[in-house]
Amino acid sequence: MTSSVPRLVVAAPSSGSGKTTVATGLMAAFAARGLAVSPHKVGPDYIDPGYHALATGRTGRNLDAYLCGPELVAPLFLHGARGCDLAVVEGVMGLYDGAAGQGELASTAHVAKLLRAPVVLVVDASSQSRSVAALVHGFASWDPEVRLGGVILNKVGSDRHEELLREALDSSGVPVLGVLRRVPQVDTPSRHLGLVPVAERRADAVDAVAAMAAQVERGCDLEALSRLAGSAGPLPDVPWEAPVGAAGRRAVVAVAGGPAFTFSYAEHTELLTAAGAEVVVFDPLRDERLPEGTAGLVIGGGFPEVYAAELSANEPLRRDVAELALSGAPVAAECAGLLYLCRELDGRPMCGVLDATARMSERLTLGYRDAVAVGDSALAAAGMRMRGHEFHRTVVEPGAGAAPAWGVTAPVRRVEGFVQQGVHASYLHTHWAARPGVARRFVERCRTS
Repeated sequence: MTSSVPRLVVAAPSSGSGKTTVATGLMAAFAARGLAVSPHKVGPDYIDPGYHALATGRTGRNLDAYLCGPELVAPLFLHGARGCDLAVVEGVMGLYDGAAGQGELASTAHVAKLLRAPVVLVVDASSQSRSVAALVHGFASWDPEVRLGGVILNKVGSDRHEELLREALDSSGVPVLGVLRRVPQVDTPSRHLGLVPVAERRADAVDAVAAMAAQVERGCDLEALSRLAGSAGPLPDVPWEAPVGAAGRRAVVAVAGGPAFTFSYAEHTELLTAAGAEVVVFDPLRDERLPEGTAGLVIGGGFPEVYAAELSANEPLRRDVAELALSGAPVAAECAGLLYLCRELDGRPMCGVLDATARMSERLTLGYRDAVAVGDSALAAAGMRMRGHEFHRTVVEPGAGAAPAWGVTAPVRRVEGFVQQGVHASYLHTHWAARPGVARRFVERCRTS
């Protein structure tokens, strides 16, 4: 089977160049023209896909060659892009920046090659004129397998500035497909881990996405960009599918959501459902009880540190979570979920499932991790290897329980996380599509616990 979904990869020389503004604006502008647009993000970022979903009305999905392996990038893309007219893939960091010490692995360039997709380079032109040609030439010639199909000049100051930039790029062989001026209202607020998620500022986020779309509509050649997307090569792969689990009663799996827990991969819910779960989303900020019949609990990432007072004040739910964990029911907690299960977070009482405390830290912990399951748990059999990602400014003390969740093998050998009764809690964000057996194992434990 081959697929020729028209697609573009939006990249940049470095972070902060305007990739998110351009990619989200393109998604919204094409969607406004009546196209079904499939939104994607390179890497483990959870926040940008929320803006992409707002722009397109479709689930934002991640493409991560490190967490899932290069072989799953095209199938996961085709799964998300099924039935769409066009796909826009927002890159990560600089075009050629990937996993540390791993060459091109998980870089935007790597994903573009795996998708056989043309790249549009977003250049922050605010402090240059003729030098832009040297920069674009370097990015276009660095890897001949990466097809740089055009440039969008961002933060252009004036008509004269635009003229100088276009003159410089005339001889580069890379067409200018858009010129965007400085527009303050497109800016979106950030804090310690990046943009503020859509769930925390939905009305303002709607306005921001509309402003991005208007700016892109004014400044970009959408027809040329559409033609470029149509030039992507066919993909000889079949779409990824969540494997169906064994027949049996459906188990209610409660999944934490709402503004405090916004970090989740769409495939996790799809895997749980296919494995036989009835997934019910609840909001720990507002709901005082777990969903009726809850047999298992999944608490992903997010910002519990921002909402520590509200989470702590919801004592009935904290008690419900603790009772579920004490019963031996499967509980899977990643990063924010780990903090929520601790005795306290920044001095405020949390669920008390784990004999550990959590606090904010000045230090950013960030990077990919190679890990192996130390012992059997609701998620993994001892010895199962998994790749994960850490991204937090908090510290949990102690960092591991008597039965750790993972032995991290790279970049530094250590043990991490907690396994006790049915609880598996860890700082590592993982992508279950890489190990579909994780969801099946979890649901089976929900059925039998």
